[in-house]
Amino acid sequence: MLLEDVWFRYHRRGPWVLREAGVRIGPGEAAVVLGRNGAGKSTLLQLAAGGLRPTRGRVVDRPGAVGWVPERFPVDQPFTVAQYLTAMGRVAGLSGPAADRAVRRWVDRLGLTRFEGVRLPQLSKGTAQKVGLAQALLRPPGLLVLDEPWEGLDAAARELVPECIDEVLADGGMVLVSDHRGETARLPGARRWTVADGTVTEEAPSGGAATAVVELAVPADRVAAAVARLRADGHHVLRVRDHPAPPPATRPGAGLPDAAPPPAPHPDPGSIPDSESGVTEEGSLTGPAREVTR
Repeated sequence: MLLEDVWFRYHRRGPWVLREAGVRIGPGEAAVVLGRNGAGKSTLLQLAAGGLRPTRGRVVDRPGAVGWVPERFPVDQPFTVAQYLTAMGRVAGLSGPAADRAVRRWVDRLGLTRFEGVRLPQLSKGTAQKVGLAQALLRPPGLLVLDEPWEGLDAAARELVPECIDEVLADGGMVLVSDHRGETARLPGARRWTVADGTVTEEAPSGGAATAVVELAVPADRVAAAVARLRADGHHVLRVRDHPAPPPATRPGAGLPDAAPPPAPHPDPGSIPDSESGVTEEGSLTGPAREVTR
């Protein structure tokens, strides 16, 4: 798909939001759209999805099946969750039985079963976002466009977003996604498009410092504080999961009767305190509770 010399403004005499935008994305590729608030990220995504038409220029080779998840799901509609998703399945071109199967699959996968009979205006923001994600995926999209898809989601649903993106890419689809939470760090192969001053530029692949993934285990009652601290320090928390039984720590000389235990490691100033934690050979902190990966 190609955005070719695209210009856009919302009013005839209004300022140009985008000027001479020219970007291309191919099957199996993802692009992250970056930029400050008000720079035009959502406008670019809506142009790609077909929700807006360019004032000048054109969008070429847009797939026929487009899944679009806006930043704020439009809940002001007089439908229950089940009614809305079934209707959207039919709008997407699915037969009645196929729509029913697709709705059941995504309702179950996103944990929406108990909300099927709830009307859209009564949903919380996070639940409404799940409904928005479900409707975009009822029919496998050739192009999936996500505007801040993690906003308001619970931890389990945030984990599901990268999985859905990977599935679309594996099927040969394309994905465009914006995000201000740092969640797109989970898409290491994605291209980076930056919107600034009305123009769109693609960042060259970075040859910067390598990153590492460290697994931490913290007491269950400290998980929220630990995640908040890690994010405040600029780290990306990839997932939070239960870890009922920590693996045994492995230490040089373990199992040898005459081996003296190594000295206790000196904690880093920014580490999460846990008096029961140990250090494995791989460098993972282990303890008796939940595991946080960053």
